[in-house]
Amino acid sequence: MAASAQAQHTQVIAHRGYWKTEGSAQNSIAALRKADSIGCYGSEFDVWLTKDNKAVVNHAPVYKMRSMEGTKAEALTGLRLSNGEKLPLLEEYLEAAKEGSTQLILELKKLSSPKRETRAVREIVALAKRTGLEKRMEYISFSLHAVKEFIRMAPEGTPVYYLNGDLSPAELKAIGCSGPDYHLGVFKKHPEWIKESHDLGMKVNVWTVDKPEEMRWLIDRQADFITTNEPVVLQEILKEPVSR
Repeated sequence: MAASAQAQHTQVIAHRGYWKTEGSAQNSIAALRKADSIGCYGSEFDVWLTKDNKAVVNHAPVYKMRSMEGTKAEALTGLRLSNGEKLPLLEEYLEAAKEGSTQLILELKKLSSPKRETRAVREIVALAKRTGLEKRMEYISFSLHAVKEFIRMAPEGTPVYYLNGDLSPAELKAIGCSGPDYHLGVFKKHPEWIKESHDLGMKVNVWTVDKPEEMRWLIDRQADFITTNEPVVLQEILKEPVSR
């Protein structure tokens, strides 16, 4: 028999916002607003620390021949995204986020030194407090040092996930992580890690999943979150009847 609808256990996170739609661009404020407008649980975005120690939102280490870490913020924020927006300071991005309700899934990129990562975490946590968004922030990073610093500095209970895929659920639990946020390939190799995480009281996010058959595979295994460039596709799949 078929259930009336897919249980909404799995939540949708828009990768770099909902950017695959008119007027949007990856990591733009428009992408954040559009992710919020379609009801995504969360909108993921990437953060760097500039040469003059300002937090900016961008994915790549170099954009339009400008290094994120090697360039001052004023020069970077003069650059335009594909939708015409200027590359945003994190402070501007968070101010815009105050208008919505989606969770803010902030990825701190791996920086050139642990010292700079510590400084970036301090700046990010302070901005979240100043903008009143602490309860909507979730932090992720490939850097284990940055993850540990978010756990140390962010308010108790703030979700913090590790991206690199090289630690077991038990190892993540031991350092205080909320759970793994790993590439699909990691969970294909270790499908048992989803249940192990749940048994340890942790949650599981999986990235970046754009194929319907892979979304269904993760939904069947009760992944808590799926990060995708196709949030509308995932939302429709979550409405599908399921066999019992």
